[in-house]
Amino acid sequence: MGKSIDVKKFLLHNLVLLGIVVLCVVTAIVEPLFLTQNNFTNILRQFGPLSFVALGMTYVIIGGFLDLSVVGIISLVGVVTLSLIDPLGQVGALLCGLLLGTLLGFLNGVILVGFGARIQAEVLFITYGMSSIFGAIALIYTNSETEHMSRLSNPYTIFTWIGKGKVGPLAVSMILFVISLVAVEWFYRKTIWGRQIALMGGNKIAATLCGYNMKRTMVLVYTICGLFAGMGSIVLISRVTTASPVAGAGYETDAIMSVVVGGTALAGGTGSGVRTVLGVLLIILLSNCMNMLGVSTYLQTIMKGLVLVIAIWLDNRKEQQIH
Repeated sequence: MGKSIDVKKFLLHNLVLLGIVVLCVVTAIVEPLFLTQNNFTNILRQFGPLSFVALGMTYVIIGGFLDLSVVGIISLVGVVTLSLIDPLGQVGALLCGLLLGTLLGFLNGVILVGFGARIQAEVLFITYGMSSIFGAIALIYTNSETEHMSRLSNPYTIFTWIGKGKVGPLAVSMILFVISLVAVEWFYRKTIWGRQIALMGGNKIAATLCGYNMKRTMVLVYTICGLFAGMGSIVLISRVTTASPVAGAGYETDAIMSVVVGGTALAGGTGSGVRTVLGVLLIILLSNCMNMLGVSTYLQTIMKGLVLVIAIWLDNRKEQQIH
């Protein structure tokens, strides 16, 4: 009896792992091509951009907020970075792209603090507005055209290495992500700033009474999110060797879905970048499996919506049990 209860408890706390296993087993039985090396390589390449964006979104949600502006940040950073390869060289363009993403995230935080946004509904609409602004700037910057690395005069070998290179069996983008994950998780769990992020999401009044500066913490989480959205954008353009002014469309939904499915509380206060990795993997596997099984795009959209609804329902049940 005790063992059966333990197994049930384990499964309830590891539904994402269970979902991943079921998806893989069912798809492998129905479609043997799922287990080929080419398909695994394709999954890893899709994992790159979304994993960075979702990682940044994790700490915004832990802090009790949301960020829809990642759509515009991805698009704008991508087109600006690619356009700077010729005049500044690869390293200069890369650094400018990361700096731009960080500055856009910082700008989000400053505006939200300046406007007195305190709840998710307020930041939701403001960051949506910022996303529209960033996206419009990207369209103006490129005259609504897609940029191609193949048309550049300077080499772009560093970007090709980031997007398609490997170190042994591991993709370069995966190695960069693991380094980023370890660094930001250490920051979140071992520094006073990280504790402030969790406390801000869990209880803003208590955090203020403890003497923490919630305005600075809010700016911090959006700056982190902007940096990782920028990194995701650079990995994306490195993989596809093009930069579109609308490339970020859909990433905000998938990122939020990955974070919530991974187990981070939508209300804030608790969460983990490591758990988000599992959420990202589940979302990417879901798309990959449905593509291999010939499921239509419309049904795929319905399935993703159902996953998000179920994840939020489970998150709410968890919160009710706590209280």
